[in-house]
Amino acid sequence: MTAISKSTNGGPPRENLAKGLGVFSFALGIPQILAPGRVNRMIGVRDDATTRAAMRAVGVREITAGVGIFSQRRPTTWLWARVAGDTLDLALLGAALRGKSRQPGRTMAAAGAVAGALAADLVDAVKLSRGEAPAAAQEQPNSMHLKAATTVRRDADELYAFWRDLERFPTFMAHLEAVSATEAERSHWKAKGPLGMSVEWDAEITEDIPGERIAWRSLEGAKVDNSGTVRFVKAPGDQGTEVHIEMQYAVPGGSVGSLLAKLLGEEPALQIKDDLRRFKQIVETGEIVRSDGSPEGQLNKRQLKPRPAHPLPDEERASATTAGETS
Repeated sequence: MTAISKSTNGGPPRENLAKGLGVFSFALGIPQILAPGRVNRMIGVRDDATTRAAMRAVGVREITAGVGIFSQRRPTTWLWARVAGDTLDLALLGAALRGKSRQPGRTMAAAGAVAGALAADLVDAVKLSRGEAPAAAQEQPNSMHLKAATTVRRDADELYAFWRDLERFPTFMAHLEAVSATEAERSHWKAKGPLGMSVEWDAEITEDIPGERIAWRSLEGAKVDNSGTVRFVKAPGDQGTEVHIEMQYAVPGGSVGSLLAKLLGEEPALQIKDDLRRFKQIVETGEIVRSDGSPEGQLNKRQLKPRPAHPLPDEERASATTAGETS
């Protein structure tokens, strides 16, 4: 059984406006690229091959602006690009209203929304151009604290040894692409972020008690500050070992970025639950069992393209299977 809890702590309720506008670009661009016809009908304009191609182009522009905003500390140029794009969108919607808009009410509502976005883009772009940080830029980013636990039918020393081999993490942590040890207590991590972007950082082990506890944290300069602890506790009734995980990290883009992650099927609380489930399966059976009919199986497909489970070596797998049959 896996238990999980989540808490979010952070600074004041206002988020960094520039990052929020970057998230807004992603939220607009994704449906414009994937479902241009539906967006055309939603805003009341003609839906044909030409308007769909134009809508996809607008979506690509939005995604590009979002990536640009998140990749730079002071994304002044990209905010002005959003201002120019909003102005163009208003001109196109105005032309649709003057022409033969099928549903002028919807088109006018879309124009009003674009005008609001233009105002926000313009205010933030002007502030950054003058060298002023937006008011919310001085706020501390939200931090997310995750807890999860599961019981595994193995002794603590075996589970500790598996967990201490950091390069095995990608076999059960779906968001990780690679972990490589660089020094005795340090390692380099590469993970998948929203929209297929990669994030890399260096980390160090801060506590290492064989058979009991491992703690780690990212090094200074990491794009996403994070830390974690895993504890191994003997389960009641000689049922194996309880594995308890606690992780804390700064949420990119604050609560707005967290919301976007949920919309993309990358909710961290569910990720850590799935990671523990896969860890349990690998250690107990030597492989990962996926069920497309289960909610977790479907979530996995939304989060990441499945990849080989990297099962245990033959001798370890045989041992695990035998132990499972006799338990």
